[in-house]
Amino acid sequence: MADSDRVLSRRAGEGDREAFAELVERHYERIYRIGLRLLGDADDAADLAQEVCEGLARKVRSYRGESEFTTWLYRIVVNAARDAVRRHAARRRANQRYADVSTLARAGAAAREAEARWLYEALAVLTDDLRETAVLVLQEGLGHAEAGEVLGVKESTVSWRMHEVRKRLKALARAGGDGLP
Repeated sequence: MADSDRVLSRRAGEGDREAFAELVERHYERIYRIGLRLLGDADDAADLAQEVCEGLARKVRSYRGESEFTTWLYRIVVNAARDAVRRHAARRRANQRYADVSTLARAGAAAREAEARWLYEALAVLTDDLRETAVLVLQEGLGHAEAGEVLGVKESTVSWRMHEVRKRLKALARAGGDGLP
């Protein structure tokens, strides 16, 4: 006789890999199906299902049995889908802003076009963490606290990163762009 979800989740939370594997096998299609319905794209749903299953290994310890396992799992999937929608929306906004900047640069004077090209090249030289911070703060207009929340770092880390971004961009500008790709 198959164990209930409660029994499997308790065992999985205690480190039983077989119980965890059975939970994932039992609920994978449900996770995928909900993701597909919420996101509307098969590839995104598959990515979401993978993400949820990976996270479930850590989260199953927090399941207390106060609700049905499937109810608890639905909450996890819905929250993960919300996060995915927010990430997609942020990417679309960033892409649109890049497109808008590009359009303005082409329509503007040659000097403005050269400045925009320099800025993109200068951002490309930065490390990923500095570039991400600069994009969120300078281009998306987020405050340091909000950018820190998005990036999973402290507000003071965002402030330090922005200081580094400004320092490095000034150094590149003084060097006449040397060191750019």
